[in-house]
Amino acid sequence: MLKQRIITAMVLAPLALFGVFGLPFSFFVFLMDAVILLAAWEWANLAGFKKGWVKVAYVCLVAVVVGLCHYQYQTIDAFYVFFLAIVFWFIALFWVYRFPRVSSWGSVLARGLIGFIVLLPCWFAFVEMKSVEQGDQLIFLLLLLVWGADVGAYFAGKRFGRTKLAPSVSPGKTREGLYGGLVACFAVAVIYSFIAGAASVSIFPLVIMALLTGLISVLGDLFESMLKRHRGIKDSSQLLPGHGGVLDRIDSITAASPLFILGMQYWVLV
Repeated sequence: MLKQRIITAMVLAPLALFGVFGLPFSFFVFLMDAVILLAAWEWANLAGFKKGWVKVAYVCLVAVVVGLCHYQYQTIDAFYVFFLAIVFWFIALFWVYRFPRVSSWGSVLARGLIGFIVLLPCWFAFVEMKSVEQGDQLIFLLLLLVWGADVGAYFAGKRFGRTKLAPSVSPGKTREGLYGGLVACFAVAVIYSFIAGAASVSIFPLVIMALLTGLISVLGDLFESMLKRHRGIKDSSQLLPGHGGVLDRIDSITAASPLFILGMQYWVLV
């Protein structure tokens, strides 16, 4: 399994970096459209839609909304989209913490609606970052933080993991792994601040933002794990060998991206 994960990651990482640095804005937006629609197909399964035509209808509905956002995004104040997304993730934290005692999200309709709240702000965050000056660097930093949190948690958990983080949701995750992921985020922030230069970014707010991004990325992972456990499935799909589906790769990013873009725009880079 680890070999498969590494091989798939070696393919996906260059493709992701090409999408960030190699595509002009207009093509990048179409790329984000495609990623969100693939994730929506997998979310239809997480929501509990079992009939094929219902899943197709759900994806078509997401496609209509994404299409409207694509062609009208300049008229939409993304700040409120990100703010509402962050409010949702605070609610999601409560759901994860109280699982399985609280399951107000458990109906198929509720989970279907949650898919919009999770996926659309992520689309807005990446489009917003890509549209601003040095947006490529912002996206790259976000990816490094999320990847760093994931890799740091994996190796720290393997080596030092003792205390379960959320046993009812994801028994494999440990507090020690979480700390390892945060250390990785700290290192990414410090290195980035030195590369960017003190004149363009202040290290203290960047480090705080990096740690918050790492924390909420873990919440995104746990939230999807909770939905998968509720549905009785291991992966959102089998599209990516060793990694599961698209959602299994972007679950952390869906939670982290709205907070990251708000923090960077209104605190770190002001």
